[in-house]
Amino acid sequence: MRKVFLLFMVLVSVGCLSQNKQILYNFTAVPQSLMTNPGADVSYKFYFGVPLLSGISVNAGSTSFSAYDLFADNGVNYNTKLRDVVHRSSRNDKLAFNEQIELFSGGFKLGDWLENKGYISFGMYQEFDFMMFMPKDIAILALEGNRDYLGKSFNLGDLSLRTEMLSVLHVGFHKNITEKLILGGRAKIYSSAFNASSTKNSGYVYTIPATNTVYEQVIYSDLQLNTSGISEYIAEGYEGDAVGDIRKKTLFGGDLGLGFDLGLTYYPKKNIQFTASILDVGFIKHSKDVETLTYRGYYKYEGINPNFTGANTSGSTYQQFVDAIPRDTIYSAYKTWRPIKINSSYQYSFNDSRGGADCNCTVSESEYRNAVGGQLFVMSTPRAPMMALTGYYRRNILDKLQMKATYTVDSYSFKNIGLGMSSRLGAFNVYLMADNLLEYKDLAKAHSLSFQFGFNFIFKETNSPY
Repeated sequence: MRKVFLLFMVLVSVGCLSQNKQILYNFTAVPQSLMTNPGADVSYKFYFGVPLLSGISVNAGSTSFSAYDLFADNGVNYNTKLRDVVHRSSRNDKLAFNEQIELFSGGFKLGDWLENKGYISFGMYQEFDFMMFMPKDIAILALEGNRDYLGKSFNLGDLSLRTEMLSVLHVGFHKNITEKLILGGRAKIYSSAFNASSTKNSGYVYTIPATNTVYEQVIYSDLQLNTSGISEYIAEGYEGDAVGDIRKKTLFGGDLGLGFDLGLTYYPKKNIQFTASILDVGFIKHSKDVETLTYRGYYKYEGINPNFTGANTSGSTYQQFVDAIPRDTIYSAYKTWRPIKINSSYQYSFNDSRGGADCNCTVSESEYRNAVGGQLFVMSTPRAPMMALTGYYRRNILDKLQMKATYTVDSYSFKNIGLGMSSRLGAFNVYLMADNLLEYKDLAKAHSLSFQFGFNFIFKETNSPY
């Protein structure tokens, strides 16, 4: 029963994580922008985040349906609504959920203002990922059977999912190579508390008429589910503290991996900026509490209707099916790769905030009160890459108050408007960002929502605009 419940929770909850933080990207008034581009143009002397509160973000969404489509009190039977959702979806539709909490963070400049030797940033965060494409053919077969689909081949390869909880310890370095170019990198150590992945499945199910009242039904299956850090919690008779165990594993008691980020900022002209970054190029080797379940084989039945009752009867249809497509359990280690994320942006700044006064400082976007730009986001998935295109406007309203407005087009929405704010009171910094603001008038009909906020202490350079 525990395994059935776990599989159900995975199927209904897992989503293809977007992880696109378009408001935070290149919003350098916020130190956490370094996590989206290790080569970002930061100008403060040093900072540290409030532990557990410096960076909290949540993203959730669905490309094919909203909560309203399934749970609206409109007199329509739930089963009917569920079938409507399944039929109008495609195998490339996605659900979405991602959560991230920064445990601690900080950064400091090496050298003084005249002798810039680079910038160090460091920290640790916990992340919870879900990843899944809509298994349309499998859902139709489960809901409606194959009576009305003679000749249709149901694709078992529609099943593609991954879920994981991990922590990431990281340290980054970036430096002004010239007055126009900043390069940065970040090294990461991953610790996975648990993982479940099933992304390379194939197979089919079809039924065709053979002779009068007789049908030929064929199942070919090549399914595999890799799990680590899970089997002990779903075993019969388990009475331990699952939450406490997972917490310990997250703090480097789980499976380990390595990764890196790279980024740059380049100014072809003083008020024109180009940025780019590639994040989470890395892997995790899973070797603790590992189970790999496989269902591989070929089954063919000719008759009116397979009878899977009488499982204990020798030669029964059920036993023939189990013998043809057995369930095997393998206990060998496996490796997963992190979803790679790529960002790039172009920005034009105007209305010099210095008012024409002389300045010996290096070129920085914060010298201008206004900026407009565009950003491209791409993330790898087991199928086609996810992409998003964002246009934005940034405004330095006051020296200690900056805002950024975004308009994003992605697979979730064509009307995604976001707004971010960063403010300082002395050294204390607070920031708040929210996406899909038009959807807040009726959250049940929203296809995607995201927000992030945090608190830092920022200590600026004497000549810094911040």
